[in-house]
Amino acid sequence: MLRALFSDRYSGPWGPALNFDGPGSDEVRDFFFQNALYFLRDFHIDALRLDAIHGIYDFSARPFLLELAEVVHELANDLGRHIYLIAESDLNDARIVRPREQGGYGLDAQWSDDFHHSLHTLLTGERKGYYRDFGEMEDLVRAFGNGSVYCGQRSAFRGRRHGNCSRGIPTDRFVVFAQNHDQVGNRMGGERLSALVSFEQLKLAAAAVLLSPYVPLLFMGEEFGEVAPFAYFISHSDEALVEAVRRGRRREFAPFAWGAEPPDPQAELTFRRAKLDHGLRQGGKNAALRDFYRTLIALRRRLPRPGEERTGEIEAGRVAGRDVLWVCRKRDSTETLLALNFAADKVSCVLPLEAGQWEKLLDSAEERWAGPGSPLASSIFCQGTVEISLPPFSAVLFSRSGV
Repeated sequence: MLRALFSDRYSGPWGPALNFDGPGSDEVRDFFFQNALYFLRDFHIDALRLDAIHGIYDFSARPFLLELAEVVHELANDLGRHIYLIAESDLNDARIVRPREQGGYGLDAQWSDDFHHSLHTLLTGERKGYYRDFGEMEDLVRAFGNGSVYCGQRSAFRGRRHGNCSRGIPTDRFVVFAQNHDQVGNRMGGERLSALVSFEQLKLAAAAVLLSPYVPLLFMGEEFGEVAPFAYFISHSDEALVEAVRRGRRREFAPFAWGAEPPDPQAELTFRRAKLDHGLRQGGKNAALRDFYRTLIALRRRLPRPGEERTGEIEAGRVAGRDVLWVCRKRDSTETLLALNFAADKVSCVLPLEAGQWEKLLDSAEERWAGPGSPLASSIFCQGTVEISLPPFSAVLFSRSGV
């Protein structure tokens, strides 16, 4: 069993790849199937996140991921409850979440790094490493509309075409975020978004994620603006392994040219600095941000939910010549429009509001959210076109049926 566990044909960034398709792979695959079932059945876990599935090398006719989905969903049926498999993937491959009947693997969802990268680059202006593929408003427009940005076009960072078409995939198959343990922990200093952008931009990011049509993921502490760095840390007893991790971290940071020595992952101080300060959420802007997140979550529950096909139910676009993105959601008689202003200045623009009475459901610039104040009225009557002034780095949500 131990000899068959690793493959001598493939290697990945962490060393020899696991043997999922060579001699002896049946037993290896079954080991992982049983491990998944153990946690789901005996510990009543509701979902498993599958880390870095792009590191799974499997050219068999029945891929490991497809079979894992079958085994897990069979257990869910037997137990009469929902169990989810959520993939982290660097492939932009829609087959991962397409149903088996459509030639997919049948996993329940996958993380959308494209959404994060599109949002992060607009907020921070960073363009190094894999961020060089992003930074235009149109990238975030595509992420809102498709779940992915790269659907087969050339990636400058990768030096090749990347991804396949994700159009038509139900929105609940994509998990989106402004921060997570990878995107923060894999920075040189582990800086959270709160250390990189302004308070108004934090609210803008929160609205983009939580009012998107996709499944939102929040990183611990982001809801109250935690500032403690979350650098990568370890506690290994094997000194050779510790040194290998240190070398690997330096190598991983090289494309970003951050020009500094990363915190020692083995140092206790690196771990201690990452701890949350829960006292922050009790007052000031941190408390206002926490209340803002609560309001966003409550609003999200009331927004029109896209159907399985989502055709004509979600539209996204950019106001011509402006750093303003809009997302329109329609379902039955309900219509909402989210406007996101990524400009550092007030922007006057015409949004695609249909004729009728529009109520303002949320305005991140209002003083109740520790904002600078907003010129927008609580309701707008649109007949033809209406020019609207959006405060700097603001998010505004309108509804035409009083959601």
